[in-house]
Amino acid sequence: MPDPEIIPSNILVVDDERDHAEVMCEALQRQGHKCDVVYSLGEARQKLDRRRYDLVVTDLMMEGRKDGLDVLAAAAKQTPAPPVILVTAHGAVRTYKEAMGLGAFDFIEKPLDLDDFRAQVNRAAEQAALRKQNQVLQEQLNEVSGDRGGFEAIIGTSRAMQDVIRTARQVAASDIPVLVLGESGTGKELIARAIHSSSKRRKGRLVAMNSAGFAPTILEDELFGHVKGAFTDARTDREGRFEHADGGTLFLDEIGDMPADMQAKLLRTLETGEVVRLGANDPIKVDVRLISATHRNMEQMTADRQFREDLYYRINGISIRIPPLRERREDIPLLMHYFMQLSADKLGKAVEGIEPEAQQLLMSYGWPGNVRQLRRAVERMVVLSPGPRLTADSLPPEIRPPGGPAPDAAVGGMSNLVGITIQQAEVELIRNTLKLTNGNREQAAKILDIGERTLYRKIKEYGL
Repeated sequence: MPDPEIIPSNILVVDDERDHAEVMCEALQRQGHKCDVVYSLGEARQKLDRRRYDLVVTDLMMEGRKDGLDVLAAAAKQTPAPPVILVTAHGAVRTYKEAMGLGAFDFIEKPLDLDDFRAQVNRAAEQAALRKQNQVLQEQLNEVSGDRGGFEAIIGTSRAMQDVIRTARQVAASDIPVLVLGESGTGKELIARAIHSSSKRRKGRLVAMNSAGFAPTILEDELFGHVKGAFTDARTDREGRFEHADGGTLFLDEIGDMPADMQAKLLRTLETGEVVRLGANDPIKVDVRLISATHRNMEQMTADRQFREDLYYRINGISIRIPPLRERREDIPLLMHYFMQLSADKLGKAVEGIEPEAQQLLMSYGWPGNVRQLRRAVERMVVLSPGPRLTADSLPPEIRPPGGPAPDAAVGGMSNLVGITIQQAEVELIRNTLKLTNGNREQAAKILDIGERTLYRKIKEYGL
C-alpha cells in the first residue's frame, strides 16, 4: 500500500512518559503537523473540551490504568470525532477488541518504529480530512435542501448557478413565457419544475413533453388531442398536452427541433389561447403557461429561417441560460457528494467519501454530458468501488483512459514539469488548480489536500 499524502493536521499527543511524548511530537512536527502534548487523562480532557483536534495519539496505559480508553471516549464526544491511535506495550487481544469497539482508529506498539508511526498517523489524518470535507459538503447540501421555494432540487452554489436561480425565482411569480437554454444534461427540466413549483400555478399540473423525434401528425395529436374517428385508430376522444396542462404549466423540451408546420400551429394556439383537436371544428379554451427549452442557438436558427421569428419572440418572454458543468466546476464536489449519497442509499452501501485522485479526475474532466453524465459516473463508482471510499479505478474509461492522463485536464502533463525545481512545480500546480476552480481558494485547497491557510500563504509567497 503506498504511503498516504501528508495532510498537515492539529494533533493531540497524550503520554505520561514525557520523553516518549516529546519524541512522538517531534517526529510529527517534522512532517508539518502541529502538536499539543499533555501527560495525563485530566489534561487531555481539558484540551479536548477547549478545542477540536484532527487526530489524537494516546498511550493506553498511564499511571497503571487504561486511561487511554477514557481519552478515546472523550475524543468521541467531538463532532466530527477525531481518529484516535492508541500506543501501547501491552498488546492484549481483549483490550484491542475493546478499544476498536469504542471507535479507535488503530493500535501501534512500543517501541515505536517512527516511519511506521508517521505513516499510520498520516493515514488517520487523511481519513479525518475526508470526514471534515464530507461534513462541509453535507452542511452545504442541508442549506440547499432547506430552501422552501421549489428550488431545493437544484444543487449548485457557484455564482453562475446562483444567477440562474435568482432569475428563475424572479420570473416564477408571473405568467411570462420562459425559454431555458443549455446543453443536454444541464438540468433544463429541473429549472422548469422549480419555476412551476414556485408559481401561482403550482396546484395545477406541470406537463412535460419532448418536441423532438415526432412526426408532425403525431406531434399535433400529442399537443392538441383528437376526437373519435379523426383517424383509423381514434376509437375515443383524447385530450392533448395543452388541455391536460390547463390551469398549470406546459414544458416543451427541445422546441428548437419542432417541425415547421407545427411551429405555425403552436403559434396560433399561443396567440388565441385555444386548441382544436384533430378531427374537430370547435376550439377549446386553455389557460396554460409555457416554458420551453432547447440546446440549439435559437437566434441563429431564426436568422437562417429554420425557426419562425414570430414564434421565437412569443416563447422568449425571458430566457435563462444554464451554464455547462465545465463552466461551474466548483459545483462538482457538491453534486458528486449528493449523487454519492443517493446511490449509496439506493444500493444500501456504506460510502464514506472519495479518494483525492478520483476527485481531481472528476474536477478536471470536460463533462460533455454535463450533470447527467456526472450522476451516471458517480453511480458507477458507488457500484464498482470495493471499499467505503470511491476510487479512480472505478471511474468510467472515458474519464480516465487506461494508462493515460485525465481528459481535458487543466494541469499539464508530467513532461511539462521535467527540468524545473520542486518550488517551480508547486507554483504551476497551485496556479493551474486555481484556474481549474475559477479562483475558488477553498475548493483549490481541497483538491490540493492542504489547509486553506497554507494555500493563502503560498499564494502570497509566490505572488499568485
